[in-house]
This record gives sequence, structure tokens and C-alpha cells, in this order.
Amino acid sequence: MERRIELEELKEFLTARKYTNIRQFLVELNEADIAFLMEELEDEERLKVYRILPKDLAADVFSYLEFDSQEAIITSLSDREAGSVIDNLMADDAADFLEEMPANVVERLLANANPETRQAVNQLLRYPEDSAGSIMTVEYVSLKESLTVDQAIERIRAVGLDSETINICYVLDARRQLVGTVALRYLLLSRGDERIADIMHENVISIHTLMDQEQVAEQFKKYDFIAMPVVDNENRLVGIITVDDIVDIMEEETTEDMEKMAAIVPSDKPYMRTTVGETYKKRIPWLLLLMVSATFTGAIIASFEDALSVCAVLTVFIPMLMDTGGNAGGQASVTIIRGLSLGEITYRDVPKVVWKEIRVAILCGGTLAAANFAKLMLFDRVGLWVALTVCLTLVAAVLMAMVVGCLLPIGAKRIGFDPAVMASPFITTIVDALSLLVYFRFAAMLLGI
Repeated sequence: MERRIELEELKEFLTARKYTNIRQFLVELNEADIAFLMEELEDEERLKVYRILPKDLAADVFSYLEFDSQEAIITSLSDREAGSVIDNLMADDAADFLEEMPANVVERLLANANPETRQAVNQLLRYPEDSAGSIMTVEYVSLKESLTVDQAIERIRAVGLDSETINICYVLDARRQLVGTVALRYLLLSRGDERIADIMHENVISIHTLMDQEQVAEQFKKYDFIAMPVVDNENRLVGIITVDDIVDIMEEETTEDMEKMAAIVPSDKPYMRTTVGETYKKRIPWLLLLMVSATFTGAIIASFEDALSVCAVLTVFIPMLMDTGGNAGGQASVTIIRGLSLGEITYRDVPKVVWKEIRVAILCGGTLAAANFAKLMLFDRVGLWVALTVCLTLVAAVLMAMVVGCLLPIGAKRIGFDPAVMASPFITTIVDALSLLVYFRFAAMLLGI
């Protein structure tokens, strides 16, 4: 509600062309809130507001805007103004933005940026996509181990404004190798003549530049840090990663897993920025594969056509059996995929996992079969042997589904695939075929067809 009021106030100022009032109004807000208000404006109004903002505040707000808004703003500015925007962004934010831009625009922006910015951005763009090096920032506070506390504080004052964070400072030796860290609070509480080498924390936990971003997120979760140093093969400090980047990574990885679990090829673009053609290309491969695999289900039904003609009532229960098996397999797979992602399940746990799923399946299958048996006898009024056939198949389908649902993700990870690929659609196709085979076998044994 408050944001709506702020938006109406901003629009009133724009309509009345009270640009001084706009500047005074916006400088009192948080950068993220300003970005939210700007996203609600038309393109022309958004650019006008951006030009009104003070230079430093404008750069901070720019990093919170959606990519489409960033692109519209940057292409509307002069070369010098656009270069200034890139100069005022943190290096990692600048690299993320430029990575999405066309090559000719990137060349123009970097040509008008200062040499330091150009070097920092080019360094980040060299690293493989989704690696620690590609998401780190090179704006950090480094200290020599020979400095005194007073000298260290003076250095923080000199470079702190241009750094991502000053809460943790990184101690380097003469070869720029990372030898320790020191928290700002320790500097403030220590005597001015003490040497950094004497008060630093030497047991440093660092990240390699080529570590996958998902593993980086796991390291942050494990150690509960707000920032971690990134080093190269020779243990030289090349950057840091902060927790705000990890939040973005976790959102990206979660989205990717959700897309894979829905049998969609993952996309690195937001939904509203994806064209119809791109969305089609992401979805059609799995749909084709699942359609082809589903033909096996049809083939099984066709092979038992004579049996179904003898006891046509069996056909009525096929959808229920297939859906129940698919749902049970989906539940098991999602639970296992989550356990694998969080490191709660390893390959050594396979026997325990299977045994647990078997027991759960028997309980769930038995409960479903009992409820279904009562329904078949009281409401559907089918024969006893038909009811037994359906209910026994139900137990078997749930059992097979849960075992398959737990084993496929573990097997996928073992051979190097993402476990999320083996989620509901894929498992459902397998379980449907197995359920039908079991159903017709039980029908043959109990009904003699």
C-alpha cells in the first residue's frame, strides 16, 4: 500500500514537471524501492527519473532494475554517460549486465569506461559461465601482513567506498597469496601499533575460481559466511563473493531444477523476456521424447485388447492406476532430489533409502487399496475378483513407483546427470508401463482372461 502511494506521488511530480521534488523524494528511499517505482513507469518516464538521480545513487539503482529496463536506459544515453554508468557499477554487476548485451553494445560501453573498469570486467568475463570466477567481484579490501592496525584503518578509509564490503579484510603476503583475514571489528578493538600478522585469522576458507556456483552456494550455507575469498591455482586472491550473489544463485538453481522437473530445457531468461519461438524450443524436445515413450503404454494396452473385450470394466480403472502410480513416483523423486541437492543422501545410503521407500509404499499402497476396495464394493458394485485385481495392482503400482522414484535420481547423479531430469514426467512414463503390465498379469491370474 505504501509503495502505491509513493508511486502515485512520483507520477504527480512527473506530470507537474517538479524535477527538484522528484530528486528530493527519491534520495530518501532505498535503492531497491526506487528501482521498484521506476519499473512501474513508462519507458520515457523511467529514463527521465534515472537522469534526475544523483550519479552514485543512479548506479546503485541501475543494478536493481530488470534487464529490459537497463537495456532501454543504457541505449538511450550518450557514449560518455553510458560509460559512466558502467564505471559506477560494481564490477560483478557490470559483468552480469554486459554478458547479456549484444557484442557491439559491449564494445561501445567498454570503450567509454575507464581502464580500471575495463580490466576488471574483462577479467570476470574470461571465466566459464556459472563458475565462482564469473560471479565474484574484484572490489575488496586487501591488507599487507606487515601493516599496523592504524595503517590498515587508513587504507580502509581510502578504498572502502569502492569496495563491496569492508566487514572482512583479506591479508596478503608479498606474492599476493592469501594468508589470512581480519574482521573490521578486531581492527577497531586492537591497539594501533599492533601488526596485522599478529591479529589476523590464519585458517582461511576460500573458493577456487573454477568451482561451480552451486557448490559455492553450498559452501556459504555450510560456513554461514557473508563473504568468501576466491583464489586461483597459486592461492592468489583474485576476488570475493558476497552473500547477495548467493541469493541470486540459489534462485537461479531452484528455477533450473523446477524447469527440469517439469521436463523443460532450462532457460536463462525470465518468462516475459522469452519469445514464443524460444519457449517452443525449450519445451518441445522433452514433449516429443515423452510422447514417443508413451507409445509403449499404448502398445501394452493394444496387446491385451482381447482381455479387455472380455472384461471391459477393467478399462475404467486404468487412468486411476496410472495416475496414482505417477503421483507416488513423483513424491518419492522430489524428496530424493531435494535430499541429494542438500547433501543429505549419498550413494552409500541407497539400501536404506530403498528399504524406507518400500515400507512407506506398503503403508501407502495398503491404505489406498483398502479405501478403493470399499468404494468398489459399496458404490461401483463390481465383482470381488475385479476389486481384488484393481487393489492388488494399486499396491504393486505404488511400490514400483516409489522404488523407481528413489533410484532414478540417485542413478542419474551417479553417472553425472542432474537428478532433477529424472523427475515426475520421466518417472510417470516408466511407472505407467509397469503398472499396466502388472494389472493385466493380475487380471489373467485372478479373472482367467
